[in-house]
Amino acid sequence: MYVQMPPCFFFDSSPRNFCVDAEQEMSFMILGLTIGVIALYFLRSFLVKAKSLAPLPPGPRPKPIIGNLWDLPSQGTRDWLHWLKHKDLYGPISSVTVFGQTIIILNEARLAYELLEKRSAIHSSRPPCTFAHMAGWGDITTVLEYSDRLRASRKVAHQQIGSNKSIARFSHIQDAEVCRYLSRVLRDPENWLEHIKKETGAVILKITYGYTIEPHARDHLVDLANDAVEKFSLSMIPGAWLVDSIPILKHLPSWAPGGGCTRAAEGIQTIAKDLGEVPYAFTTQQMAQGCNEPSIISYYLKSENIQPGSEEEHIVKWATATLYAGGADTTVSTMMGFFMTMALYPHVQRKAQEEIDRVIGTSRLPGFKDREDIPYIDAVLKEALRWHPVVPMGVAHMAMEDDMLEGYHIPKGATILTNIWAFTHDPNEYHDPMTFKPERFLSDNGHTPERDPHLISFGFGRRICPGRNLADSNLWLTIARTLAVFNITKPIRDGKEVDIQPEFQASLISHPKPFEVDIKPRSASHEELIRAGEKQHPWEKSHAEELRRAIAVP
Repeated sequence: MYVQMPPCFFFDSSPRNFCVDAEQEMSFMILGLTIGVIALYFLRSFLVKAKSLAPLPPGPRPKPIIGNLWDLPSQGTRDWLHWLKHKDLYGPISSVTVFGQTIIILNEARLAYELLEKRSAIHSSRPPCTFAHMAGWGDITTVLEYSDRLRASRKVAHQQIGSNKSIARFSHIQDAEVCRYLSRVLRDPENWLEHIKKETGAVILKITYGYTIEPHARDHLVDLANDAVEKFSLSMIPGAWLVDSIPILKHLPSWAPGGGCTRAAEGIQTIAKDLGEVPYAFTTQQMAQGCNEPSIISYYLKSENIQPGSEEEHIVKWATATLYAGGADTTVSTMMGFFMTMALYPHVQRKAQEEIDRVIGTSRLPGFKDREDIPYIDAVLKEALRWHPVVPMGVAHMAMEDDMLEGYHIPKGATILTNIWAFTHDPNEYHDPMTFKPERFLSDNGHTPERDPHLISFGFGRRICPGRNLADSNLWLTIARTLAVFNITKPIRDGKEVDIQPEFQASLISHPKPFEVDIKPRSASHEELIRAGEKQHPWEKSHAEELRRAIAVP
């Protein structure tokens, strides 16, 4: 009996039918891919539309054309306090617009982590910073947009001082310069601030350029860095320069009405250029003469075979200039805060000194190997970083793509401001935030330590400060040794104690306003410790004369 089977039950193994099956499978694959691409296109379009339909974060009502120009902090205003008012008025995320440019303000750390850490791939660029570029700061790593040049620049810093292991090879430099700083304070305590500037400048100049500063007189490169950072800080304040909101103004000549930004920028250009060129020229000349000391610059020029005028030379020159400027000045702000708080909170000073005396004794100075054994000193450093962050409003980020946060639209090109001062004074994170309390970072009696300000104070994501490990180690050693040998008190004038008012400069890098303290050795034996350190690390001959010959410094 013959039974006819349906056609689909027959298997034809001829080559022709194999080709037909393959063609059908390919057609189905192409059709599936096409449908998938179309679906992704519509999904993306929907998401983009959803983002564009979402509102901007709340903020003050903008005016026609100028937007919220008059809602920006006025000159001389501490912008971190100005923007903190937005938190009560609009919530932890707010926004303003100026001539169509959106500025997003974040007043809670969790939002900064969400945008700048978790989504760092699209929030790691910088705003155009038109005035900073006009003033000559365009090659500083801090200003660079997210690019191959930025990544190469940060790589230089990370390789040299990006880890505790890498900076350990510079411990002997920090050891010597902190001992010299103690000697200067002992001889001339009234000028303690100048001694801090000299110490921090000496460390970073030796590490970066192999340069030895003037031991007892003003030094050109230390002064250059302090002056440059002050002007850079003013150049980078968001909203401070009209040309940042109306870039076309950069084309106005300095003599023309409205050319004030051009005039101001021209007054800064020389020092900006000198910051990169002058110390670099010193090192290259020393190398040419075969008498240079080991440094970051000499390492790269020798080991990487970098050619003059190349992109590699440009990156190394300005990456190290960024380290030089940042390292020479930003640490000063934290140290000033430390001296202020020791006078304001004498019980903290006594507790720190008791720990040093109990663990280390009085026969030697604290060293890096002691750090884990004196946790209260570590807590003092953390509290100094928290109590007044060096950069209270951070450095502005820029969104490279449209994004959403808390249901609000973050438009591509928006400037993102992080109120780091607000983060470190958030009462939900830090109990009694206005008070200097190192104990908040200790785990005594089952207490849970509060958030480490190292995770906030040095920035976020791919723009975190590349010199943070060096700054941390230098601050710790300077604080530990200062507490070990000196008492810091409010000044006594005409038999009366002079009070200290904590006031801070309105600037990107914010220092305490000038104040006085009295500084005295804790005892005769502590004074001998200081003198012993000077004998161990005798004063070195300065490179100031070689610098003058290299660049004709008057």
